[in-house]
Amino acid sequence: MVSTEEKPYVVGIDLGGTNTAFGIVDARGNVLASNSIKTQLYPELDKYMDALSDAMKKLIADNCGIERVKGIGIGAPNANYYTGNIEHAANLPWKGIVPFAKLLSEKMGVPVALTNDANAAAIGEATYGAARGMKDFVMITLGTGVGSGIYANGQLVYGHDGNAGELGHVIVRRGGRQCGCGNKGCLETYTSATGVARTAREFLEQNPAQDSLLRKIPADQITSKDVYDAATSGDKMAQDIFQFTGQILGEAFADFVKFSSPEAIILFGGLAHAGDLLLVPIMKSMDENLMPVFRGKIKVLFSKMKDADAAILGASALAWDIKA
Repeated sequence: MVSTEEKPYVVGIDLGGTNTAFGIVDARGNVLASNSIKTQLYPELDKYMDALSDAMKKLIADNCGIERVKGIGIGAPNANYYTGNIEHAANLPWKGIVPFAKLLSEKMGVPVALTNDANAAAIGEATYGAARGMKDFVMITLGTGVGSGIYANGQLVYGHDGNAGELGHVIVRRGGRQCGCGNKGCLETYTSATGVARTAREFLEQNPAQDSLLRKIPADQITSKDVYDAATSGDKMAQDIFQFTGQILGEAFADFVKFSSPEAIILFGGLAHAGDLLLVPIMKSMDENLMPVFRGKIKVLFSKMKDADAAILGASALAWDIKA
C-alpha cells in the first residue's frame, strides 16, 4: 500500500458499453465523489477521450486536485492488464486494439492501469466485499454477458497473455446456442441476463398450451427482469426458467471447482439479484455434479458490493499498486 500522505487518492473507472462511471477513492475504500458519461454517445475514440478526461478533470478539481491523485485504475471489457490495451471488445464502439491506458495517461498526466471488468469486480470483492480474507475464490459476473475473475493462492489469475478467466465462454452444451464469441453453447448464452430472456422465448414456444404471465409481453421484448417479476408472482414457467438456468450454472460451477478448488464462488451482477430463485437450483445441481472430495467445502455467495461500487473500487485498487 502506498503512503497516502502526499497522494492520498486514486480514481477508479468502470467502462461499460452503455455508461462509463468513475469515482475518486481514498485508501480506506471510500468513494468521495463520482460521475459518469454515456459511452455510446462517442463512437469516435478521440471524442470519447476528450469527454471522459474533461469530466474527470472537473470532478478531481472540485474534490481534491490532480496533484493528490496517485493514479487511475480501469475495469473494461477485453482489457489486458499486461499491455494496457482494450482488445477487440464486442460491446464497445471502438474496434481492434485500443491503447487505452496510454491514451488516458497522456490526457490526465497520471499513471493508468487497466484490467478486465470482471477482474476489477473480483479485486473489489477481495478488498472490500464477501471475499475479504480469501485466497482462493471465483467471481462470476451475471450481467448482459457472463464474466469471471479467478483468485488462486492469493493472486488474480491473468495467464501468460493477460486473457485468463473467460469462464463465460466455457462450452456447456456442445452445438448449442450461438454465442457472440463465435462458438456455440457457451455458458453466457444460457445464464446471462440475455440468456435468461432467450430461454423464456424458447419455453414459450415449446409449451404453447402452458399459461404464463410472460405471454402478456411481446416475445422479443422479454427481459430477465420480466422473468424475475413473473417468478416472484408465482408463475410456474418463469420459475422453471430459473430452475433451468440454475441447473446449468451448478453444472458449470462443479467443473470450475476442479480447476482451482476455491473456497467460494461469488455471484455478482444484475441476475444475482434473483436470490434463492437462482441459488437453490445452483446448489442442488452443483452438489450432484461435484466430485466427492469437494462436496460440502465450496460456498456459493452473493456479492456484498453495490454493483457500481464494486467495479469502481476494484479498478481503483489497481492504481494503488502502480509503480511510480
